[in-house]
Amino acid sequence: MNTPPPAPPSTAHLALPFFDDAHRALARGLLPWAAAQDVDESDDRAACRDWVRRLGEGGWLRYCVPAASGGALERLDSRALVLLRETLAYHSPLADFAFAMQGLGSGAITLAGSPEQQAAYLPAVANGSKIAAFALSEPNAGSDVGAMAMRADATPDGWKLDGTKTWISNGGIADFYCTFAKTDPTGGTRGITAFIVDATSPGLDTSGHIHVMAPHPLATLKFNDCNVPRTAQLGDLHGGFKLAMRTLDIFRASVAAAALGMARRALAEAVAHAQRRQMFGHSLGEFQLTQAKLGDMAALVDAAALLTYRAAWMRDESERTGQKPSGDLTTAAAMAKMTATENAQRVIDMALQLHGGLGVQVGTKVESLYRDIRSLRIYEGATEVQQLIIGKSVLKHA
Repeated sequence: MNTPPPAPPSTAHLALPFFDDAHRALARGLLPWAAAQDVDESDDRAACRDWVRRLGEGGWLRYCVPAASGGALERLDSRALVLLRETLAYHSPLADFAFAMQGLGSGAITLAGSPEQQAAYLPAVANGSKIAAFALSEPNAGSDVGAMAMRADATPDGWKLDGTKTWISNGGIADFYCTFAKTDPTGGTRGITAFIVDATSPGLDTSGHIHVMAPHPLATLKFNDCNVPRTAQLGDLHGGFKLAMRTLDIFRASVAAAALGMARRALAEAVAHAQRRQMFGHSLGEFQLTQAKLGDMAALVDAAALLTYRAAWMRDESERTGQKPSGDLTTAAAMAKMTATENAQRVIDMALQLHGGLGVQVGTKVESLYRDIRSLRIYEGATEVQQLIIGKSVLKHA
């Protein structure tokens, strides 16, 4: 569609006390860069590689790793991740996906990697020369991680991995996979260990591409007598579950930010359409029913934003001070993820409805956003999982 783009996004939220001057400078620098990019996304795998290259060359992937490994900041900063993902998702959900997976796919190495592992992978993640992936889910082990069936058995030279991972983002294009497997089959979540598996490892098949409604690289991975060296073990033996959860906790608030960016774009598209569209001699925006819908959308966006920024700020303050925050970080992140993704779905649906028939025409922005947002309510913890986390916390602190 050749409709003009909406006005540039507002930066008013940067004045909120959750952010400092470094965050504001980051966001204001990213806005014009993101708006200037023009990537052909008709082939999602080629486009994802292109986005990783561009993000690396632009210096934005440096926020995915700490300064000691070529990163922009001393440690992973949740507020920086939130602002980056919100802005990227506003312009291109696939750009956000490419950025996020560099961080999530390498996060376990940042948290628990040996100096040798960090040196081998993190600088390449930061400059975009290596694409990362996070391999946790299995056909029968999604939210129930303890049901994991993939095995890792010790060998004289290292480890032999056997099993299947599925719904793996960047599957088939990644250069390495942070992979989780049972090293104690009877240990439940306490019997899981993490490994770094290079894409070239013999016995690893990444060809099982998965096609979804909002195209992005996904695959089923098959490990068949996949031998890796002993140095591939990542973190402590049987410490994989805690490592996976720590990694997800860092990035959960940033999932909320991605949804927030999409919601902001949908609202901007709705406002622009309401101002352009003429009906019965008036612009669509002059009708009170339209104004009421836009008001509802704006409130939903701001509610999600405040919870998202709070969760990121709480984590950063905890890291900075080394003290336990007054609130529960996991619960705050769950509230942000649940609210932002659910609110974004509602905002995008209302924006599509406001567009009428144009809203369902392939090629319009709201049509693609409608497909893009749906998966965010599922991955990195479905809405129902977030509800359980929040509910248990409420009962615990009652």
